[in-house]
Amino acid sequence: MDHSHVDHGDMDMGPPDSPMCSMNMLFTWDTTNLCIVFRSWRITSTTSLIVSILGVMAITAGYEAVREASRRYEQRHAAVMENAPRSSAQAEEQKGKVVKAALYGVQVFYSFFIMLLFMTYNGWIMLAVGFGAFVGYLMFGGSSIVKSAACH
Repeated sequence: MDHSHVDHGDMDMGPPDSPMCSMNMLFTWDTTNLCIVFRSWRITSTTSLIVSILGVMAITAGYEAVREASRRYEQRHAAVMENAPRSSAQAEEQKGKVVKAALYGVQVFYSFFIMLLFMTYNGWIMLAVGFGAFVGYLMFGGSSIVKSAACH
């Protein structure tokens, strides 16, 4: 069967002499040809590893900021709903529901992106995710007694 007419999408592997991204399925500390999520986010030197670790930490800390913003919005919205006149309560409730749904969608997207970072199976990146969560919690966490370790 001839499949020459089928478009195979972005199957270009680049120039023949360029190194391919390594895809580890087992835990490793090796950063040789490590690509993080995107082909263009490649570790090529110690400097790029350090910058990437800092970037991963910032991304993960940012997730904690989004979670905190969501919790604070819910608290503010609950206070607004308590004091809202009956005539505008339904409209205010709908607006709040849309904003909360948008914040939830951002959190889910963010958490899955962090999961992809962790799934490089690279120890340096895994540590950066964990340390970024630690720093993010120190900076942004604390408005809620109950915390969840779920990915979303």
